[in-house]
Amino acid sequence: MLAHLIPIRRCNLSCGYCNEYDDFSDPVDTKLLLERVNQLADLGTEIITISGGEPLLHPELESLIVEMRRRKMIASMITNGYLLSRKRIRSLNEAGLDHIQISIDNIQPDDISMKSLKVLDKKLQYLSEEAQFKVNINTVVGAGVDRPEDALVVAQRAVDLGFTCTVGIIHDGSGRLRRLDEKTKEVVQQVRGLAKRGYARINKYFQDGLSDGKPNNWRCRAGARYLYICEDGLVHYCSQQRGYPGIPLSRYTVEDIKREHLTEKKCAPYCTISCVHQASLIDFWRAPQELQPFSQPLPQPARMDELVEIQWAEQNTD
Repeated sequence: MLAHLIPIRRCNLSCGYCNEYDDFSDPVDTKLLLERVNQLADLGTEIITISGGEPLLHPELESLIVEMRRRKMIASMITNGYLLSRKRIRSLNEAGLDHIQISIDNIQPDDISMKSLKVLDKKLQYLSEEAQFKVNINTVVGAGVDRPEDALVVAQRAVDLGFTCTVGIIHDGSGRLRRLDEKTKEVVQQVRGLAKRGYARINKYFQDGLSDGKPNNWRCRAGARYLYICEDGLVHYCSQQRGYPGIPLSRYTVEDIKREHLTEKKCAPYCTISCVHQASLIDFWRAPQELQPFSQPLPQPARMDELVEIQWAEQNTD
């Protein structure tokens, strides 16, 4: 249903809670990326979200969007927004981008995040005037956020500009979730009141539990309804569970999708990944899951190519 595709791991920022970037990686070869887009289309993917790193650092990003639209898939992107200009927005319009999400973490930059309303407000105005695609502004509360009340200011600015808004509960740099205090919970409720009804209702199911530091009882369909394709072309459960199942997209089949649909993920009760929540919600109530032998923790290899060898060896032990 939904796939995240990583065209570059490098980012121009270094947010304190983020473990999804580096400051040196080259862009993935465009030919490889186009092959991955078509492989996802062949698997029946409905939506591809381009992420990173910072996807706008890829010099041929628009060609990926053109191919997604040619294959009748919804083309989406998550960006920090720093590299948006009027010219780049027009280029994204021409390519056929359907949706963009920008995460804004605070009003003023701090030691944790430079994704600030002060810095990005001009970019938001450009989007309001130029974008022919839908724009969502996602703000955050949780680990490392000193001023949760900033989230409400950011959300209100998004609505004033004609955008949708969402709020996410974030983990710290180690992926650990922290219980929210009462002040922060109130901010979450207020932002929900500004959000589109559909977004608010979907997120509420998960966020109520996460706000209290309590587990959610649901069936994660990562590896099936949702795929995360890293820069090496491997399929992972999500950005926080890279390494599992670790199969090359070129070899990922319907049988893999069926297996992972029924595989219980140990991390699900405290998961904060809203895109996986949303993709799984369509049928998380059916098809009971259990831990499969294939999904047990693997020895951590030094390189991705070693991971592929380990995974394929495990798959073929019988």
